[in-house]
Amino acid sequence: MPASSARSAHIRRATLIGLVAVLCWSCTVGLMRSVAEALGALGGAAVLYSVSAALVLLVKGMPSRAQLSQVSRVYLMGCGLLFALYEICLSVAIGLAHDRPQSLELGMINYLWPCLTIVLAVVCRQQRARWWLWPGVALCLWGLILVMGEGDQASAAPWWHNLGAHMAANPLAYALAFGAAMMWPAYSVLARMFGGGFNGVGLFLLLTSALLWLQWLALEVPPMQWSWSVALQVLTVGAATALGYSCWEYGIQRGNLAVMAAGSYFTPVLSALLASVWLSVQPGWPFWQGVVLITGGSLVCWWATRKP
Repeated sequence: MPASSARSAHIRRATLIGLVAVLCWSCTVGLMRSVAEALGALGGAAVLYSVSAALVLLVKGMPSRAQLSQVSRVYLMGCGLLFALYEICLSVAIGLAHDRPQSLELGMINYLWPCLTIVLAVVCRQQRARWWLWPGVALCLWGLILVMGEGDQASAAPWWHNLGAHMAANPLAYALAFGAAMMWPAYSVLARMFGGGFNGVGLFLLLTSALLWLQWLALEVPPMQWSWSVALQVLTVGAATALGYSCWEYGIQRGNLAVMAAGSYFTPVLSALLASVWLSVQPGWPFWQGVVLITGGSLVCWWATRKP
């Protein structure tokens, strides 16, 4: 097989592995919320990421000092900190939601990151795209805004009034969700530029759990309410998180970042569907409008990044 064909096959395989993360992440928002209801916003997140870190390190092992010495400090420290802050912002935001419908909405805000990832990759010259990338991004953003502005079924207020009212009622949770949406694109692009093929997800998850436990110990929080059902949910979301991030890390360093980012536009759709079933939340018509726009925009973005 020619070298170019072998390289193309390797990139396609790495991209497919990376896209497995979309399926894994789609299962987490609803489970994160139900775990937070039992263990608290900080406690639930700390337990989840401790389980995820343990699973990754159990499978891959702790990297040696010799391996770490060959890895860029920008990747280890910069990407590690971005990863940890992203996870803390996302999990705590979902845990701080006033109710289950709001946790679904906060999950959708977080999923602005696929759009921002592909834009940042183009700006940093990590990916080329043709002009219709931008209409595709606009469609995805429009769809996400419609989903975010979903109101109560009995409310006749337009979506922008619902969105504004929700944000004003819980500003910290929304600020954390928007912060998460901006941190993950920076992490993805920097990891591709400085990772050098090293997968630090286990270390990053360990850092995340350590920071969350420090916060949990420093603050007065209600005791955790454990049950067999909660324990099973913790193991499920921990395993999904570990597998998802391991696949994503492999894909962003070796695969096609633009295709992965465009494919990840489907994450909010799958996540909202699964979370709505798990949390017994019924999205209305604006949600389905958003689904159509996100799907159409994803296809436009994918087509814009394809080579002629």
